[in-house]
Amino acid sequence: MGARSLSVLLLPLLLAAAATPAPRDGEPRSCEAVRKVFQLRQLGSLRGVPEFPRAGVDLQVCTSKNPTCCTKKMEERYQTAAKQDIQQVLQTSSATLKFLISHNAAAFQETFEMLIKLAENYTSTLFCNAYRNMAAEAATHVQEFFTDVALFVFGTDISIEEFVNRFFDTLFPVVYNHMINPGLTDVTLEYAECLQMARRDIRPFGNIPKKIIGRMGRSLLPSRNFLQALNLGIEVINTTDHLHFSKDCSRALLRMQYCPHCQGLILSKPCMGYCLNVIRGCLAYMAEVDLHWQRYIQSLEELSSAMHGTYDVEHVLLNFHSLVNDALMQARVNGPELTEQVKKVCGPPVRKSTQSPHCSFDQNKYYQGLKMFSRDSEETLASRRKEFISHLRLYRAFYGGLADQLCGNELAAADGLPCWNGEDVVKSYTHRVVGSGIKAQSGNPEVRVKGADPVINQIIDKLKHVIQLLRGKSFPKYDNWDLRQTGSGGSVDEQMSGDCDDEDGCRGSGSGEVRRVLKITDCRCPEHPKVNLSMFIRPWPGILRAGPAD
Repeated sequence: MGARSLSVLLLPLLLAAAATPAPRDGEPRSCEAVRKVFQLRQLGSLRGVPEFPRAGVDLQVCTSKNPTCCTKKMEERYQTAAKQDIQQVLQTSSATLKFLISHNAAAFQETFEMLIKLAENYTSTLFCNAYRNMAAEAATHVQEFFTDVALFVFGTDISIEEFVNRFFDTLFPVVYNHMINPGLTDVTLEYAECLQMARRDIRPFGNIPKKIIGRMGRSLLPSRNFLQALNLGIEVINTTDHLHFSKDCSRALLRMQYCPHCQGLILSKPCMGYCLNVIRGCLAYMAEVDLHWQRYIQSLEELSSAMHGTYDVEHVLLNFHSLVNDALMQARVNGPELTEQVKKVCGPPVRKSTQSPHCSFDQNKYYQGLKMFSRDSEETLASRRKEFISHLRLYRAFYGGLADQLCGNELAAADGLPCWNGEDVVKSYTHRVVGSGIKAQSGNPEVRVKGADPVINQIIDKLKHVIQLLRGKSFPKYDNWDLRQTGSGGSVDEQMSGDCDDEDGCRGSGSGEVRRVLKITDCRCPEHPKVNLSMFIRPWPGILRAGPAD
């Protein structure tokens, strides 16, 4: 329960407090109001709460020369409540930020899943319509390829180069058997294995596999790191939401929040300067996260801005089938030459007496997916990222200004009102107010801060690492990805899918994107439209437009 909520609950007690006011010397005449608050907060049994002030010789923090309404047991309960209160206030303050990141992490993951599935459908449709005789055999390899794509994007430690090469290795025997050197029956398993092993030397698909490796690396790796960064953001917030408070901090929180109760001052609030010293001292370790958190958000923003053209996972995945078609066309054109090369490596084809199955593409499943394409909005994955980053940017200084936010909005008394200074109700706080961060606490008169917090240090190290990932410093060799080196999306050659003309069933859009017009056969796989992500992801709630928590 936050301090603001607690104040609201305590308002009904105002009359009770006024009926038994504390005299000017600070000594309460009755502990009735204190008992009511103690009971309302469910801090313990009232049997341990005095009805009238008593000497507080056993108190360790809420000491006073005057009689007090507190006992040592009450002081212990108050200390626990003070820590719980500040943790609740911290969690309330970060709730909107946490939901913003966690909801978008889930939404982006779902979007990537849908993109991958849609790209798989496009590729399967290509085989079913343009290369029908090999569609059934190719289906398994297509499915395995996109399973690997999904595993990589969602964090599995696999190599893009390896699974792209594996796809073309396993595809080559199918292409050879049905396109390059077709026969009445399939080649034997042993001969197919020889073809797989020889593919990288024979290079039947030219430089298309290498081009795909580059494009997949430049687009999948940033997307993977983007997702990992969002999950780390959630981890950072969860860690700071459950910060462990030192013994000295706990005592300072008790003195600030509940020691006034011992003197019957149940409605008093701490002075602003006093509150800042206490909270900045307690959150000193957390304030060290501030600089790294700002860099983290900046790096997310830079990465998001750079993910366009051949760096855009949406562009790359949904044009993958075009590159596959280019690879198959190249193998067809170079068929006679490839046949001779294969004979030199594997010998003449050895065939078996089995026939390839016919096209088994699930057209109903594909139609069901296309039914979701019904909206006119031109919202894309890039625009989703841009919208998310624009709202996340509002929280760039979240950790640096947290103490000021808590005291200004929740905990401290308003300017000009009498306030608690840790010992008595005064007109103003007279001690020096320190800044944020560990170094600034050396002169803190309220809280002693020692050493470092290993949990916070660990989360800072993780932030440093993910910042390096986001900025491309730890990326593999995919064209030396670096945010500072990205241009406006690459050359025309970079953005086109390869050799393709109208006779092949291709047409180019004004942006350089190649869109495949699949010729309709009795499989009835329709031409795919220009992809509109908002067509197949559920609406993102209005929380995306929420500002920082008040």
